[in-house]
Amino acid sequence: MMPTRKHLFLALALAATAFGLNLCAEVKLPAVFADYMVLQRDQPIPVWGWAEPAEKITVSLSTTPAAVTAVTTADQNGSWLVKLPPQPAGGPFTLAIAGSNRVECKDVLIGEVWLCSGQSNMAWVVKNSLNPEEEKKLAAANSHIRQFKVKNVTSGYPEKDLPGDWAVCTSDTVEWFTATGYFFARELSRHLPGVPIGLLNSSWGGTRIEPWTPPEGFATVPSLKNIHDTLLRADPRQDEYKANLTKYLGELDQWRVQAGSALAAEAPLAPAPTYPPSLIPLSERQSPAALYNAMIHPLIPYTIRGALWYQGEANLRDGMLYADKKLALVNGWRQLWQQDFPFYFVQLAPYRYGDGKQDSTVMGDFWEAQSACEKIPGVYMAVINDIGDVNDIHPKNKQEVGRRLCLLALAHTYGKTGIEFSGPKFKAMTIDGNTLRITFDHARGLTTRDGKAPDNFEIIGEGTDFLPAVASIDGETIVLSHPDIGKPAAMRFAWHKLSEPNLTNAAGLPAAAFRAGEVPVIDYFQLRVPEAKDMTLVYDLNIGSHGSDIVYDVNNAANIKTFSRVAYFLELQPRGEPVQYVYVAMDAFTDDPTKIGVPTFESKAVFQTKVSNLTVLSNVKGIVNGNLLQDAGCIEFWSHNYSPDNAKAIPGASSQLYDFGDAISQGKPDGYGSMQVHNYAAQQTIFAYNTWKSGQSADLGIGNSPAGTGSAANTRDWTFNKNASNYTIKRLRVFVR
Repeated sequence: MMPTRKHLFLALALAATAFGLNLCAEVKLPAVFADYMVLQRDQPIPVWGWAEPAEKITVSLSTTPAAVTAVTTADQNGSWLVKLPPQPAGGPFTLAIAGSNRVECKDVLIGEVWLCSGQSNMAWVVKNSLNPEEEKKLAAANSHIRQFKVKNVTSGYPEKDLPGDWAVCTSDTVEWFTATGYFFARELSRHLPGVPIGLLNSSWGGTRIEPWTPPEGFATVPSLKNIHDTLLRADPRQDEYKANLTKYLGELDQWRVQAGSALAAEAPLAPAPTYPPSLIPLSERQSPAALYNAMIHPLIPYTIRGALWYQGEANLRDGMLYADKKLALVNGWRQLWQQDFPFYFVQLAPYRYGDGKQDSTVMGDFWEAQSACEKIPGVYMAVINDIGDVNDIHPKNKQEVGRRLCLLALAHTYGKTGIEFSGPKFKAMTIDGNTLRITFDHARGLTTRDGKAPDNFEIIGEGTDFLPAVASIDGETIVLSHPDIGKPAAMRFAWHKLSEPNLTNAAGLPAAAFRAGEVPVIDYFQLRVPEAKDMTLVYDLNIGSHGSDIVYDVNNAANIKTFSRVAYFLELQPRGEPVQYVYVAMDAFTDDPTKIGVPTFESKAVFQTKVSNLTVLSNVKGIVNGNLLQDAGCIEFWSHNYSPDNAKAIPGASSQLYDFGDAISQGKPDGYGSMQVHNYAAQQTIFAYNTWKSGQSADLGIGNSPAGTGSAANTRDWTFNKNASNYTIKRLRVFVR
């Protein structure tokens, strides 16, 4: 007998009863609404969730003397939201939500709620900070401090909910609280007695700022338009996404027709069209908005007092662009929360980034960008360059980090007066003869924490490099000078990655890195090369400034008649690092000045020869310096393609690696191109400029190139590195004597 619709309905009902299924959608709350939660005082309290469409929802909070209640109806998608009236600090209370079922959140407190976000220094827990055992004992008195820890997840689209749990601070739980957030809360509670504090800890170690930023934030900053456009292309709600997907589906339909015909005819078939990469959700951990979507968006519109942010290590080489990214983050969060909340962040501490002199000023550039973030209204920075550890990227003194963040909040959010919240802040610089005078705000009781003269100040004048300054305190100002600088023009403070300056005010708060004045153009050739006065400039080239063409900024070849020596001076500045330079001179290998520049096809310069009396001077680590080195130098100048074969039998050269002994290919003369000078005795490339026709994608470097990957794996002379765009300065000059 065939089953009837009645039979099917009865069977379904019996199955539902047997398995205890509820055919109606139950009232459900986001994870952040749970036992032990803390709600923001003195502001409307949004409560939201999901239920059966059109279901009546009643929300009540059992405050005294009477409960506050709000009623709403779930929309057609089952979503609902109410706003309870503002409440003073207190608790514990019960938050009840009733619909087809009843959900209760117990032991709810009302107080101050702060969002704690960023990377590993915000995720750093009390257990790994200073004096953890002592902190565990003290925690018993802080049950009014609670943490909601968001688990690490990513998403390509804004999520409705997230995984996380509330925890009450106890001797057992405190060790897993965000240390920066907890010590901030503990200090704050001393100034707000009886006020509970909730921490929304949404942080993830090693993450960049872009994943925490919503598309709406990127849209507010013109320099980040490319990121915003990328996000829009992957957003199913956008017209461009729909158009691209429609186009792809059309191509796929055509392929299916072709596939059917090929199948019937037993004929070969081309692969199916590739799914457009721009449509793939950006859900990797470092993808723009991926952490915002999964770990911040589900918290909105949970009312917060403000945000604490500790991040930047992963964006260290962004320089001033980081300030734009911070603006996007703050704008986006405030816009979506519909709340112009305060935003307090932590300066990165000094750390031994890179190796030796490499990256020595990268922190100065980044600290400058962090300071620039304070131009955003309601954004302030806690300076910690005196409590870090240059050998540990995770300074353990999070107690003081939290206290300094709290000082900012007390002054700017809670209106506490008589509190010094900042170290000395640069105000102005004046030039007085052979001295510079620096004035500050927040300079009452200007002093040093070790009783010595102020350190980490540098000044520069015409014809000099930055030199350590003689610094002295004069009231609330600093006076700078140097015996070798008669006319100082500019200064900088705490610009080295290891800078732990001793300058403070009476409150013991340190000064942040800053610089002032106009830095004179530094000509390292004149400054560092002893024989510079004997050399005549033939060519000056700003590499890549003319695209793929070699167009010299200076070309004096027509004025050169005879010469006995040829020299090259290459300056490169990797992003966020000091200028690298190399000077290399040799006896003339030609009498034609038109053939000593870049060996383009048009120049007809082809040289693969040893050179005599090599002189090398460089500030790049590992380069062998020396004067009139014998049996050491060789050059490889040509416009051809080439192979790693050691055609000229250069001593020590490899036939498998592109190095100081390669072979000109006999094919296309207008090919890849090599301009390389080597010290074969030291088995190193002095400098290389290859594939100049590639413009900003040319190969460029001083010293041997590091072992790479892919096509650059077997190269030591920068072949296939395509790295010219990595340098902010790339200038080549050619001289003769």
